[in-house]
Amino acid sequence: MATSESRALAVSLVATAVLGGGAVVWGVAAGARVILFDGVYMLAGIVLIAVSMMAARAAGSSPSAQYPFGRHAATPLAVALQGAALLGTLLYGAADAVVVIFAGGSDAAAGSVLAYGVVSAVASLAVLVVLRPAARVSSLANAEAVSWRAGMLLSAVIAIGGAAALLVSAGPWAAAADYVDPVLVLIACALIAPMAISLVRDGVRELLEAAPPADIRDRIDLAVAEGVAASGVVGAERTLPPAIVRATKLGQRLYVEVDFVVDRGVWSVDDEDAIRHGITERLEGLDLLIWATVELTTDPGLAAAE
Repeated sequence: MATSESRALAVSLVATAVLGGGAVVWGVAAGARVILFDGVYMLAGIVLIAVSMMAARAAGSSPSAQYPFGRHAATPLAVALQGAALLGTLLYGAADAVVVIFAGGSDAAAGSVLAYGVVSAVASLAVLVVLRPAARVSSLANAEAVSWRAGMLLSAVIAIGGAAALLVSAGPWAAAADYVDPVLVLIACALIAPMAISLVRDGVRELLEAAPPADIRDRIDLAVAEGVAASGVVGAERTLPPAIVRATKLGQRLYVEVDFVVDRGVWSVDDEDAIRHGITERLEGLDLLIWATVELTTDPGLAAAE
């Protein structure tokens, strides 16, 4: 998984540098703010990809005396930073577009805007297809995929706007064509903002040790039920009370705590070990690094059931 994640980040880095640099040159040559905005948006992502690479390296490092639980928090931190930087770029683009509108618009070449939108959308889709397998199992690769999906959407809006400007410029509303460029930037910012907010929200939730997504919680509950049944120590004479389950996901590590409040003198350490093995073996199918704690206790206070 680490190799797949690193490869995905490297692909994203190279594609961002090539397409972003090309967009800046194209935007300056065509005098189109929306193309220039797209290029700046992509080039700003180079720094974020570098941060993601460092986060991946930190998260993949082994626990040490200084970091006994590892450094998996680097992953959601990088995701949140990427979302925050994307929001900052959108605010800059929107503010610039408003200034241009009040200044009387821009005379960007509509044909050039249309051509760029088509080329950029196709290129973004190609990168997104390459990233998709790694994005299914890596938060960092998924953040990159979200950025490329946003870029593809932005490019599609640019292409549609370029086509609209060509149509408008040929009719009685020719003066309105000067406003297509900044209006496109505002539309693109509005469309991309939810994706950026989602990145920030997901990263912050993990840093605050929120519960994992619903599909993971369901699989944890299933693993607990199946693990208890497969342990071989529960039967008609001895039954366990409902499990107290707490979990949180931090990057690629999933922390799971399962507590059972039992009666005194009924269960042994061997029983606890059997139940622990039954549960942890089934948690391994989650494609995450599992840090599981399974305990049987007679003291409800120790189970931290709140």
